[in-house]
Amino acid sequence: MSDQAQETREALGARLRGFRKDAGYSSGRAFAAATSWQESKISRIENGKQNASEEDIRVWCHLTGHEADFPDLVATVRHIDELWMEWRRQLQDGAANRQRKSLPLYQKTKVFRIWEPNVIWGTLQTADYAEAIFEEVSNFHESPADTEAAVAKRLERQKYLYEGNRIFNVLLGEQALYSNHGGSEVMRAQLDRLLAVLALPRLSLGIVPRSARLALWLGHGFSMFDDKLVMVEALSAEMSVTQPREIELYRKAFALHRQSAVYGQAARDLILTSIDHFDRRRRESFPGADSWIS
Repeated sequence: MSDQAQETREALGARLRGFRKDAGYSSGRAFAAATSWQESKISRIENGKQNASEEDIRVWCHLTGHEADFPDLVATVRHIDELWMEWRRQLQDGAANRQRKSLPLYQKTKVFRIWEPNVIWGTLQTADYAEAIFEEVSNFHESPADTEAAVAKRLERQKYLYEGNRIFNVLLGEQALYSNHGGSEVMRAQLDRLLAVLALPRLSLGIVPRSARLALWLGHGFSMFDDKLVMVEALSAEMSVTQPREIELYRKAFALHRQSAVYGQAARDLILTSIDHFDRRRRESFPGADSWIS
């Protein structure tokens, strides 16, 4: 959970503790007897160790005489949920709907800062590479396989590379050029795509070499939209960061990673080297086959 989400949950717990004490329930044990809850549940909620449900809030407000505060507290609970969205919930109808929801965000963003240490950023993906990614997601989360629709929506984001005055600052770790999603042929085509987008005027594509001296550990990937929102994808959930203090940390992290990156011809050379790697793998897998470059 993000710092902001945890701080909000702790603040909610402290407020509920105050309601309990003001209502004459001097201990968690006394309140547990009134609610038929476990005393440990009350302690976890008041100390920000457990999320309170909307029903928990309703009961709490009713017993402590704070019915008027119920709408405000429910809004707080829902905000906490929005800060940390479980993938299982987001993918319950497949991946296409999640991709569709991102389009308005891309449309209104003017400056993008993207850090992906080990995978090609979605908006630069080919259809085959994206298909491999979505199949992996569906298999891992055991979610509906709507791969074709999800790929179509992801590719729809690419129009923003060419429309308007948006600026795309994208950093990839060199590992992203070698992480094999879909097999050698899919990777070869994906790397060709990276060579092509290097020429886009509003795209700044940097690569952090594996041997580069780092100013910060590589960590996880993130996407920063203007200075208003950062999206972080973990195995179990997607986190939205909106607190200015936290956003500033991600902006600083991006700037530090950028110090280690190479651009222009140096980035092109790294991509060409990875292309040669997958060419060799193909020839080893199919002895006697012609090179892809013809």
